[in-house]
Amino acid sequence: MSGIEPQLLVLLVPIVLVELGLAVWALYDLTRPGRRVRGDSRLMWGLIVLLVSLIGPILYFVVGRQESTGEPEAPPVWPTDPAVAAPAAPVAPAAPVALAPAPSVSPIPAAVAPVLTAAPVAAAAEPIPSGPSAIASRGLTKHYPGGIVALDRLDLDVPAGSVFGLLGPNGAGKTTTLRMLVGLARPTAGTATVAGVPLGDERLTARIGFLDQDPRYYGWSTGRELVELVGRLHGMDGTELRARVHEVLDLVGLADAADRRIATYSGGMRQRLGIAQALVNRPAVLILDEPVSSLDPEGRRDLLALIGRLRGSATVLFSTHVLADVERVCDRVAILDHGRLVVVGPLQALLDRYALPIYRIDPEPGQSEAVDRLVTSLRATDWTIDVSLDLGRLRITVNDPARAARELLPAIVAAGVAVAGVERARPSLEDVFLQLTGSAGASAAPGAVTSGTAGAA
Repeated sequence: MSGIEPQLLVLLVPIVLVELGLAVWALYDLTRPGRRVRGDSRLMWGLIVLLVSLIGPILYFVVGRQESTGEPEAPPVWPTDPAVAAPAAPVAPAAPVALAPAPSVSPIPAAVAPVLTAAPVAAAAEPIPSGPSAIASRGLTKHYPGGIVALDRLDLDVPAGSVFGLLGPNGAGKTTTLRMLVGLARPTAGTATVAGVPLGDERLTARIGFLDQDPRYYGWSTGRELVELVGRLHGMDGTELRARVHEVLDLVGLADAADRRIATYSGGMRQRLGIAQALVNRPAVLILDEPVSSLDPEGRRDLLALIGRLRGSATVLFSTHVLADVERVCDRVAILDHGRLVVVGPLQALLDRYALPIYRIDPEPGQSEAVDRLVTSLRATDWTIDVSLDLGRLRITVNDPARAARELLPAIVAAGVAVAGVERARPSLEDVFLQLTGSAGASAAPGAVTSGTAGAA
């Protein structure tokens, strides 16, 4: 009974015994032979049992609240403590996945500062060197009744210490993948390991932190009480628990609201609370499903900065629809579509391979016929992928930048179009995403930037 305070036991055990005794006596008194039960007797016994029943919760609320709101006896020390500043060295495992089991409570290094006002961390420009995988799946598959294939033979490796973005349109299989990796859903086929632990192993919960896409909390609980509960479930207690709860609440910017009831929290505050409870056990792998979906721009910036600072000390796998967030913080990216892996690789490599130049042309007004001629002529060339006209602006995606640089301006002149401006732009990750998910079968062809398979043909 490691999670129950002795003071509560001393108070509650006698009260429970008294309640049971009164209930038995009331039952006997009301049913004994020859007893004429009157309405006032029922009322009297009902009031007595109700009064005694209320004493326990009142005492639990008062004593428990005093225990839960006390300040930690020792402040966080991991920014300066050399004993926790250096993470343990990885050990080569015997299993196919190369990440050794990490300790269940491994402190976050000092690089994770409890200040969230710095600018977001930029994505790594170079690919992560090959090394141990924090997450590895082989042939991971999930079928639902009715012939629905949510995930189809996913082969995926997430390098240890990386920040990995999982992208895909609605129904692509992102949430299904994350829920299987944390043990909330069982795969139909295939295998996976997370932090060196295979799916289904009871040790998995000690190695991971998880934030669901739509977390639900007890509104009558305070933020501090919720995070303390999660800490107790992970075997933490006493001073260690109170200090860690204070750390993570401060880390996500909820220290001032820690003792407010969760029912009074905004959507963004609840999302921050979800991050706090996911970090309380110092997980080796942090899995987040749409972690910034309900945050305002400032909250999104701060949370992405926090995720970026975890790079190297923990592995972060998160899904999102906000592609700009992935560009700001991720090392590597995987794109799913209709349950299949379309492409996976270092973010910069994906942009270099698929982010072909886009030209934007602003014609002068009143030239609709000339602009139509230009659109027709450009669509007939073999160096353009897409030519679109939106609100008077031409957008041209090319597959041969050298030819486009030579032939675009002569084509404009030949069509007789007077232009106000011509701009060459580098596509964003959103452009790459739309290109790949719009033609998933073609994009998964051999030669794509992948470190895993692209699913079955």
